[in-house]
Amino acid sequence: MKIAVLGLGIIGSAWAKNLIEDKLEVRCWNRSKKDFPNFEPDAAKAVEGADFIILVVSDPPAVQGVLDQIVPKLKAGQVVIQSSTISASWTQKFAAQVEKTGAQFLESPFTGSKLAAEKRETLFYVGGDQKVLEKARPMLQRISKTILYVGPIGSASSLKLAMNMNLAMVGQALCESLTFARQQGISDDTFIAGLQGNAGRSPYADLKLPKLKAKDYSPQFSVQHMNKDLGLALDSAESLDLPLTQKVKKIYEEGIKRGWKEDDVIGLIRVISKS
Repeated sequence: MKIAVLGLGIIGSAWAKNLIEDKLEVRCWNRSKKDFPNFEPDAAKAVEGADFIILVVSDPPAVQGVLDQIVPKLKAGQVVIQSSTISASWTQKFAAQVEKTGAQFLESPFTGSKLAAEKRETLFYVGGDQKVLEKARPMLQRISKTILYVGPIGSASSLKLAMNMNLAMVGQALCESLTFARQQGISDDTFIAGLQGNAGRSPYADLKLPKLKAKDYSPQFSVQHMNKDLGLALDSAESLDLPLTQKVKKIYEEGIKRGWKEDDVIGLIRVISKS
């Protein structure tokens, strides 16, 4: 099994390290040079002979930039697995470019933080031909705990955007309710204890509350990436009125203006309170 991992950000680097740990033949590429095992500075060379090519980059222009480099090298039998969070329309466009070469295409956006990726607990949402998924499943299972087949190309990207819309709004509610409690003289420990027995408790709150308590805004999911996803969702919504999504996106834009684009999304609590 030969694998190329294109994009060595927080998640891509974790997946690549785990695949290398499994003693598979892995070549890694990133737009900027990195001191990383099996690093190949030329994306076209990185994909030569690869059975599976994982793309995990920031946004549609970044995906297009990678495809511009690798499409001339793609051949029948190779599978391109596009794991960046993008919209259905972009996914369909990229799938067409790949499939013209004779290679196969899967969309496989994911949910799970840096810690989940490191622990092989990523959840993949997969769209495309189920036969191609079965071909890729043995590799994807090495870096995930769940593989959810969603439907045809584009459907998994739409589900991923819907999930991120939900997370953005849940995160904002968590930040606002915690800030209100603090302003009313309630300690963080008491707030957390109160939430434990409340229907509003969620795994997301369990993940983020220790960071909020410690004022630790190191990125698990950055402000700039969530802002991009909210924009893609709104662009894809067409006639839908999504007032909460629109409002939350403005908060993200404010956070970026204040210089917090690379911080974790819960760092936006500082938009509410400077404490």
